[in-house]
Amino acid sequence: MKQLVRKVKIIGTGSYVPEKIYTNKYLETLVDTNDEWIQKTLGIKERRIAADNEATSDLAWRAGYNAIINSGLTKDDIDLIIVATSSPDRLAPSTAAITQHKLQAYNSVAFDISAVCSGFLYGMSVASQFIASGVYDNVLVIGADTFSKITDWTRRDCVFFGDGGGAAVLSSANINEGFIAFRLYTDGRGHDSFTVPAGGSEMPCTKETLDRGLHYFKMDGRAVYKTGTKVLPKAIFQVLSDTGLTIEDIDLLIPHQPSIGILRETARIINLPFEKVMTNMDRYANTSGATIPLILDEVNREGRIKNGSNILFAAVGSGWTYGASIIKWSQGK
Repeated sequence: MKQLVRKVKIIGTGSYVPEKIYTNKYLETLVDTNDEWIQKTLGIKERRIAADNEATSDLAWRAGYNAIINSGLTKDDIDLIIVATSSPDRLAPSTAAITQHKLQAYNSVAFDISAVCSGFLYGMSVASQFIASGVYDNVLVIGADTFSKITDWTRRDCVFFGDGGGAAVLSSANINEGFIAFRLYTDGRGHDSFTVPAGGSEMPCTKETLDRGLHYFKMDGRAVYKTGTKVLPKAIFQVLSDTGLTIEDIDLLIPHQPSIGILRETARIINLPFEKVMTNMDRYANTSGATIPLILDEVNREGRIKNGSNILFAAVGSGWTYGASIIKWSQGK
């Protein structure tokens, strides 16, 4: 999608993270790893972990509630709820339906999107099309994941992920503000590089799949790094070309948080000063679909986003899924 019929902007942001914290030092007691390597390689110091009775929808509705309050709307003003998650409460119904119930936002349609770490970016694109076409006026897009529930805490790759939720309310905008362009991509040849093998129709739950730990995520770390540093610059260069902007026109990059190494290499390739790259993985690690809205809410509430700023979003996730988007920021109705 290159151009919107009715312009669309973000009018509110929100986030929520669980209280429990796993530090790198704590993980040293679980697996053969060390704090220095994790910080240097991944940029992570600690991550939030959902409580035993805390599901993805709990993170989602709290983040969504905060975004609605920030937007100045009420739950009854929301026409559509999109939840981007790869760790749903259940296979059925959708986490969005459960989230809608917890928000009591019964005027809304609700459905999930599964694009893993790119999910929130995909969700904003879908929401923008509904608003641009005039079908809906106010859409709540939520990214929420509880990867702690699908992590094998006896494996070294348990250091990568944390739990969290983030959200944004999208609405119509005037001609001089809002989203300028989206570029989304999928390459299914990478579907085995990051995956949760069991629990679906391909490999239903059995005693054998449980004993083999196939309900936990599996990842090829080298493939993730190689792909991320290739496709993120590709998507960014393309969306810049679509808009006629240059990298010098970008005020902030709000990316998915795969690792500090991927972000630094991406910034180098696109020639963007790293101080313009927003990151919070030191405190939250990789929260998958929640990464972009979580850090967006942080920088928004800190006043680091100014009206008229060009904000670049970029993400890469399992699938492979990836993409980029640019918005000219102007919050408020």
